[in-house]
Amino acid sequence: MATIEVDDGTKQTLAFAARMASVTEGEIVRRLIAVGSLGQVQEEPRQEADSAQPIYADYEGHRTRGLYYPPGRVEIIDGPLRGQSFKTPTGAARAVVRHYNPSVNDNRNGWGFWQIDNGGGPRVWLQAIRPKDH
Repeated sequence: MATIEVDDGTKQTLAFAARMASVTEGEIVRRLIAVGSLGQVQEEPRQEADSAQPIYADYEGHRTRGLYYPPGRVEIIDGPLRGQSFKTPTGAARAVVRHYNPSVNDNRNGWGFWQIDNGGGPRVWLQAIRPKDH
């Protein structure tokens, strides 16, 4: 396995980002490289893709699409936050609010912020499939 050297501050930032996204530090570096190379690096298929539920949120005139992985993880799959992963729907909702409207309080309930992408059917909030223990 190859290694890279980084300063202590960068190491701490990588470790924090990895904890927040529930991924390894190497995955954070890979994602940063992918974003920096304009998406030319293909995503590796996720083992849990079968359990993913497409979701979206409309905020400040912008639609953000994501994937919900039970019991609570949300991965943003398009727009400026593409590739970011959050441990909870609330964390993902707060990131969307901060991005599009940084001057407001980002406190949001993610279960009521995200909607299930059901191909244009009736509106269904993510809360409808929330696990009982979350």
